[in-house]
Amino acid sequence: MATNPNMVPIKTVTVGSGGAANIEFTSIPATFTDLLMKYSLKSDTGNLPAGSQKFIVMTLNSNSGSSGRQLQGDGSSASSSSTVNIGGANDPNTTANTFSNGELYIPNYTSSNAKSVSVDNVVENNGTSARNQLYALLYNSPTSAVTSISISPETSGSFVQHSTATLYGITSAGYGAYATGGVIISDASYYYHTFFSSGTFTPTQALTADCLVIAGGGGSGRNNMTNNNPGAGAGGYRLLTSQSLTTTAYTVQVGGGGAAATSDTNPGAKGGNSYLSGSGFTTITSTGGGYSHPISASGTGGSGGGGASHNNQTGAAGNEGGYTPVEGYAGGSGNDGTNYPAGGGGGAGGIGGSGSSGSAGGNGGVGSSTASSWGLVTGTGQNVSGTVYYAGGGGGGAAVTGGSGGYGGGGAGSSNLATNNGLSNTGGGAGGSGGTPGQKNGANGGSGIVIIRYLK
Repeated sequence: MATNPNMVPIKTVTVGSGGAANIEFTSIPATFTDLLMKYSLKSDTGNLPAGSQKFIVMTLNSNSGSSGRQLQGDGSSASSSSTVNIGGANDPNTTANTFSNGELYIPNYTSSNAKSVSVDNVVENNGTSARNQLYALLYNSPTSAVTSISISPETSGSFVQHSTATLYGITSAGYGAYATGGVIISDASYYYHTFFSSGTFTPTQALTADCLVIAGGGGSGRNNMTNNNPGAGAGGYRLLTSQSLTTTAYTVQVGGGGAAATSDTNPGAKGGNSYLSGSGFTTITSTGGGYSHPISASGTGGSGGGGASHNNQTGAAGNEGGYTPVEGYAGGSGNDGTNYPAGGGGGAGGIGGSGSSGSAGGNGGVGSSTASSWGLVTGTGQNVSGTVYYAGGGGGGAAVTGGSGGYGGGGAGSSNLATNNGLSNTGGGAGGSGGTPGQKNGANGGSGIVIIRYLK
């Protein structure tokens, strides 16, 4: 029979003929995501009336303080109450040779947060009723990794012979995957680990993987003058194939989108870098998208910000990381002519458009579709008629017609003071705003994304 590699037995404890005051698990490794305990229990306390039960308490790293709620029913009635227990155990007054059973789950047991616990428990009572009990508990301590667990009868007593408990380590990987981390999905050929935010990628065996690393798009500026805001540059786009990964933990950083400017005549913020790094591994870094500035030079980045209409500013350069192939392209130039159209931000697949003498803002540079098949499987990126793009530049603002956002999540430019953010988790650059003189708000860049895939 096939075993599930994501549910690994850590230890089983079976009580012998002398009984045991508790069942304890120590030196629990911190190599899993969650913990699961399955148990079958009976206590030796014989002074309880028929139909009653001996409650079970649990300590985590010697800490027993918990608070929670229980819901239980016996087939004819149900009740709910506060509790500090994890369930009941059969005792000598229940039917001979019967044991209670249940399972207990502790998610995210290595975190620095309080620990939540859920329990599903069944108690058989003297042949006339069986109580099904559901518990939800919170242990405010420990706020470090759980390294030991002990369960025991409440107040006094012991577990009788044949009581048993097994502790399992659970990983977050989809069944059959060869690594943990991110959101895991598969097609006929590959497993994909998608990181929408920063995390850790840990192979359970040596892998040869393809890695898509996209930085956050740049933010656009704010202006209260006649000139219009250019579009910001897309986050850097890097797709590397056949990367050798070992069974170490790799750090995944997903760059945030650059923030919009918060004060007049100021630029937006550059997008955040994304990267994949680990011991003995050449870090894959993509550079945040360049910001746009409403009256002077925009910022360089993975792709560059567009040029302001003021004084016909040229667009900023892309590919700040200096990688081959390039991470992205330059922004388009602004136009100080009729209606002051600003340039579009650069994209991963092409330069941003320049502001038009016909009053239209420059279009954002198109993003890259080289990982379109990845996007179709994972549901990420911007799907345009069946082709998926990432890292499009923001459109430039204008008084009449704003430039369109580049395919790949670029925010559209506007002519009505509106803000058009880059699309989240695409690395799209922010759109620039435009319109009649007045406060022209900037927009936020789209956050980046990291996807790692490998063959089944």
